[in-house]
Amino acid sequence: MTAMTPARTEPDLSFLLDHTSHVLRTQMSAALAEIGLTARMHCVLVHALEGERTQIQLAEIGDMDKTTMVVTVDALEKAGLAERRPSSTDRRARIIAVTDEGARVAGRSQKIVDRVHEQALAALPDGDREALLRALKLLAGDGLSAPAENPRPARRARQPLK
Repeated sequence: MTAMTPARTEPDLSFLLDHTSHVLRTQMSAALAEIGLTARMHCVLVHALEGERTQIQLAEIGDMDKTTMVVTVDALEKAGLAERRPSSTDRRARIIAVTDEGARVAGRSQKIVDRVHEQALAALPDGDREALLRALKLLAGDGLSAPAENPRPARRARQPLK
């Protein structure tokens, strides 16, 4: 640190959240790859099983753009895990329906996701684990619930191509 370096008055929250999020994503990606899924595929399967949802609704839940959602659903269809069907309430809309095999795979993938989360949190004592989760829920529900309007939007880190 030089004399010109500004003094830090707060911990580097951006680095801490970014780094831990990146590591968790890589661990999740590796674990789900064992059954041929991506985290996005898992997200679509699980949320499509909750009720009749369109691609647009599932994209919003999974924080995906339209192109990413189309590619994800295409992969799920190719694997026989989901299919696009007309909505029962709106003939113009198409929903993502999970096949029986997709529901079975979603059950397996949810166990994997739970295990990865449990392993990540195992590094913390019980009280700290509960405090971290409570604090993150508060931030996600209030202080950091929506991105700021910005003429130059922040880009998310690119995921490596396989």
